[in-house]
Amino acid sequence: MTAAIRIGNCSGFYGDRLSAMREMLEGGELDVLTGDYLAELTMLILGRDQMKDPGLGYARTFVRQLEDCLGLALEKGVTVVANAGGLNAAGLADKVREVARGLGLDPQVAHVEGDDVRHLSFPGALTANAYLGGSGIAAALREGADVVVTGRVTDASLVVGPAMAHHGWDPTAYDALAGAVVAGHVIECGAQATGGNFSGFLDLPRRHLPLGFPVAEVAADGSSVITKHAGTGGAVTVDTVTAQLVYEIQSTRYLGPDVTVHLDSVRLEQQGEDRVAISGVVGEAPPEQLKVCVNELGGWRNSVELVLTGLDVEAKAAWVREQLTPRLSAAEVVWSEVTPPPADAATEEAASTLLRCTVKDPAPDPVGRAFTAAVVELALASYPGFTMTAPPAAGTPFGVYRAAYVDRAEVTHTVVHADGRREVVADPPATTPVTEAPGARPSPYPSRPDVLTRRLPLGTFVHARSGDKGGDANVGLWVAHDGADRELYDARVQWLFKMVSPRGIGTLLPEAAGLDVDVWLLPHLGAVNLVVHGLLGDGVAASTRFDPQAKGLGEWLRSRTVSIERSLL
Repeated sequence: MTAAIRIGNCSGFYGDRLSAMREMLEGGELDVLTGDYLAELTMLILGRDQMKDPGLGYARTFVRQLEDCLGLALEKGVTVVANAGGLNAAGLADKVREVARGLGLDPQVAHVEGDDVRHLSFPGALTANAYLGGSGIAAALREGADVVVTGRVTDASLVVGPAMAHHGWDPTAYDALAGAVVAGHVIECGAQATGGNFSGFLDLPRRHLPLGFPVAEVAADGSSVITKHAGTGGAVTVDTVTAQLVYEIQSTRYLGPDVTVHLDSVRLEQQGEDRVAISGVVGEAPPEQLKVCVNELGGWRNSVELVLTGLDVEAKAAWVREQLTPRLSAAEVVWSEVTPPPADAATEEAASTLLRCTVKDPAPDPVGRAFTAAVVELALASYPGFTMTAPPAAGTPFGVYRAAYVDRAEVTHTVVHADGRREVVADPPATTPVTEAPGARPSPYPSRPDVLTRRLPLGTFVHARSGDKGGDANVGLWVAHDGADRELYDARVQWLFKMVSPRGIGTLLPEAAGLDVDVWLLPHLGAVNLVVHGLLGDGVAASTRFDPQAKGLGEWLRSRTVSIERSLL
């Protein structure tokens, strides 16, 4: 049996800490260093880059990191695997070779392509990229690649591919593949697994240091240990790992191009300081189709934020809306709600609230000067204290994201090896029809009798992590591992499962009223996952919400007051 492969991460998004690649290479032993640079919004950004220069379309920060660290990676024998190729993996591979020559180095550079499916049924799309799996990465590594860059593979594939190559798994090793997917999902977002965006940050050790990036030690059976380099900031605990596990998932079946993962089978155990074991993961054949990230140009948008101070803020907001509305010609106009400031505030800022007006239109003119001039002309002719948080700006283009699906046979998953040979990656030998409909899962716990309760925030002993999946918002909630004994912990989980039911969501999340909400239970994690369909409209780039990526949605939910049984406190 082969030894575990040690896979680190140095990037969770395009714009992550630039120094992380060097920190990971110098901080401890690694076999593979991965970087995740892509998201739905990133594909849109890269698409705009290519409109200006067809030779772009990749994450340029990755090139800067390699200029600094490629020699160190080769010296230490660490393979680099990244999806920084975006829309132009071949172009990035050429750029990596150019950088290497300038450094006097000669690494074996391979790339994975075939994800661009605009030629299929997506005419006019700015980008349309199928999510590929880890098999292409594995094929490149088996041929000795030192650097592998890809286009749109799933985030977890950056771990699955190296684990497949190292352990020699075949495409039907479903449980092992599923375990690698879970490990990949945990480390894909960088420091989010070590305390970043963690609702329990108040008790996070070493917060004064930059948070360390995670490492997955993946064993031959697919089980893993999540850890980080010694001495770095943050921590790896059951709670920080759970936070990432429930991040931006949908149902209990996590559909990937290599395997379908049963998330309700995942078990976590704290094995020591900054070491969490993942085991018991069950997988089955992957789905019949591949998911596609489609970005289309949606039009133009603009917004202004007006400051309302002191008394009568609702009346001030009503007056300026009444004045401005007849002047607006944009196809869509969205006004934010106004929350009155506290009485007798000690500072002017505390006595103020914001009123935001957002406009969208297929054409640039209605959101340009026609909009901003109408606002500015009210500066001396509207409510008392009229001011804005920033001067009006020109309108900007926005994109609309949507998910689509294509048959695997229509996608040619291809590896271009370092010597230029092209290898087409075979489809999995079997697939599974996706028949499970979204909806609430029945609770494995019986209802508790009515008892004496106190009104307290949901976050009293419940953690949360939230994010976006296109126009849908995802919120994961789980009971904190705060030292409570097993009986109390189980009772809290039972209470959470009873509290966060489809019937009770409207009370907890008033903004979800009228929207479809799926509730999924993950008993082994003591967690509930909510999918609020349509909360974010057409996705982050087009959303007019205050929090278009739903990053703060979980923290708002934790602040909501609920009835908690006294015996649980």
